[in-house]
Amino acid sequence: MASSSSQQLPERLIFAQHGWSDTGKYLGDLVRSVAPENSEVVAPSLKFLNTWLRIDPLVQEKEAIVQSFLARYPELPIRVVAHSMGGLIWTELLHRHPEWWTRVESFVMVGSPIGGSDVARMIDPLRLGIGIARDLGRDRRDLAEQIAQKIPTLVIATDLGDGSDGLVAVEATKVPGSEFKLLSKVSHAAMRYSPEVAQEIQQFWQRPGVEPEVLSPVAEGVIRSLRAVPGMTAAGYRDFGRARMRCELGDGVTLRTWKNPAQVQHIYVADRDGNCLFAGYVGWGHGKGIAEVVEAMEQGDGAVRNLR
Repeated sequence: MASSSSQQLPERLIFAQHGWSDTGKYLGDLVRSVAPENSEVVAPSLKFLNTWLRIDPLVQEKEAIVQSFLARYPELPIRVVAHSMGGLIWTELLHRHPEWWTRVESFVMVGSPIGGSDVARMIDPLRLGIGIARDLGRDRRDLAEQIAQKIPTLVIATDLGDGSDGLVAVEATKVPGSEFKLLSKVSHAAMRYSPEVAQEIQQFWQRPGVEPEVLSPVAEGVIRSLRAVPGMTAAGYRDFGRARMRCELGDGVTLRTWKNPAQVQHIYVADRDGNCLFAGYVGWGHGKGIAEVVEAMEQGDGAVRNLR
């Protein structure tokens, strides 16, 4: 277990941030188990009950903690490991403090709904500000992508068999430009103490750079277009097999749709081998917008390019 002694200056700071409905114990223990020798692991608790309210006070509290350590150790490099909502907190922090970026060696997000939590959006579909749901439902992918262009970023997600970890959809965790690792049979809560997650973090720290997920230009363009549709929410893959083929978009990429019994429109993108690359849905209030996008895509590649 790595730590710094009172006589020896640590060689790096590693911030471990827990998420919603949690404290710092489990993630802190996991990070300490893989931290290099002579690392100072900072894993504060933002208090269980406070994580149910709003995210901004949590960001401000974490900001004060980080600034105190950076002032104490002005030359040390930083690593960040964040679980669930902790990834959103650190995305907000790094967005607000680009002056920190040169000190951050790596950023690891574990099961973080960076594209917006579908569960949160179901709780607060009209964005009325129901507790933490409004903040968890926000899409921060653009912010995270900007960060990943400058800071080596690893995204770890798990799939219990339906395209989610039981709480966060795999699609919601993806950040363009980051390295993406998908594990199986690990629940959202268990990721905080999973040996498989610990191993992925340790291996990532040992590699010289990121190995980002590579999609075909067509798949990347289509997925970016769909993510930009108002009301688009990340979904699991459970009903992918029920979806109807709508069109082929090139490079073997296909667009598929399915409506559930409540008439909520689901959209899927698959590769030439039939693997699901994207899953999302839009509520009733945004049905017209997604219908227009699907119709445009059915018209051909030119229409798809216009949507990028």
